Amino acid sequence: MKKILSNLAAGALLGISFSAAHADPPMRPFYAAVMKMAPEGKLGQVIKQEKIATSIKGAQAWKIAYISSDVSGRKTISTGMVVAPTGAAPASGRPVMTWAHGTTGSAQNCGPSQVIDPAVPLNEYFLVGGNSWTDYGIPAAEEFIKEGYVLVATDYQGLGGGGRHQYSVAATNGMDTLNAARAAVSMKETGANKKTLVYGWSQGGGATIALAGMPDYIKQTGTAADNLDVVGFVALAPQDISILAPAGKLDQAAADKYFQDSQKMFLDNVFNFTHATMFYWGTQAAFPNLKLSDIFTDEGVKVANEIYLNKCMHTASDTFNFNYGSSYSTLLKQKPANTVAWADAMQKGGVPVAKPVAPIQIYFGSKDTAVPPIMHKLYQEQACKLGGNVGRMQLPGEQSHFTTPGSSKPFYLAWVKDRIAGKPLANACPQN
Repeated sequence: MKKILSNLAAGALLGISFSAAHADPPMRPFYAAVMKMAPEGKLGQVIKQEKIATSIKGAQAWKIAYISSDVSGRKTISTGMVVAPTGAAPASGRPVMTWAHGTTGSAQNCGPSQVIDPAVPLNEYFLVGGNSWTDYGIPAAEEFIKEGYVLVATDYQGLGGGGRHQYSVAATNGMDTLNAARAAVSMKETGANKKTLVYGWSQGGGATIALAGMPDYIKQTGTAADNLDVVGFVALAPQDISILAPAGKLDQAAADKYFQDSQKMFLDNVFNFTHATMFYWGTQAAFPNLKLSDIFTDEGVKVANEIYLNKCMHTASDTFNFNYGSSYSTLLKQKPANTVAWADAMQKGGVPVAKPVAPIQIYFGSKDTAVPPIMHKLYQEQACKLGGNVGRMQLPGEQSHFTTPGSSKPFYLAWVKDRIAGKPLANACPQN
């Protein structure tokens, strides 16, 4: 670890971008092999795959590693999982559902495809019935396989494929989600066609709405599967930190206020502190001109690197709680430096201010304290003004962030089926 930290520190001083794989936690052979590979090839190109078992009836599954890229234009490797119906595909092929998962962590061993028996319906850590240290699986997997869809679930870059994970850098996470779809389409075994629907939750919800505003990235050619026909986006409690930034170029005072306001929103307890500081860590990975020492104390830099290179979300939060109790905020500087550059990076890595390329449907719970609903309310208002078709539904009852995926399923199943079928959709934007 000391060698890694010294190398990272030296690189930061010299402005060097680190693309080499690194990991402290032990990795299973598939991922250890991938981490030694160079990120070379077409976007979406599968560079390694392995057949795995699945308990989903009528399905077959693979772990995959594929080429992606990040918000700074660098090629990366992402890992993930593909689940497809067995048997011959129809002549028209099978539509693709590409899933963007919620927060699992930042270390190399935090990718959902790495758990034992990953090709299952969504299994959540916090809920009764959760049977792992993390969230994993694919929501509505059984229903979508029965409909004849191909499912692909990215781990995101840095969660098994080498490099540092750009946690909640929505643009990068969205690129990984799209390139996963390209990978699934390129695999002859899946029988996939190019009709694609994107869905995601929390961190992945942010990736979903970010991708909706990236038409040039979606349309670029020379990939493993050009011309995907993206027909819709389902965002479950999507995070969008960039929406809270004031419009236009930020001056020092505006950047300081933006930073202070975002910290007040997310540093109220150790769980939210872990999310926020992991976001700073991931943002610095995306933008090497930034320094962790702008925000963290010397001790904070060391502790953040130790924890985020080695531990996944819940164990990271437990570690902060055990070692620092209610004084976790002392790991951050009272007056962060270089806030204009940091705020600018948060905007660049966040959800683009652009008309969505296809309809979006957002679902959320009234008791969500992890992703404040104001985020996607403001996003809807902004996207609708730009001519988008963005629906937003508060789920029945008092749903939390963690009950949102399950409680929204009866609603988005029908919405997805209609988009795949090409049915007309009335504009769901609020009528003033």
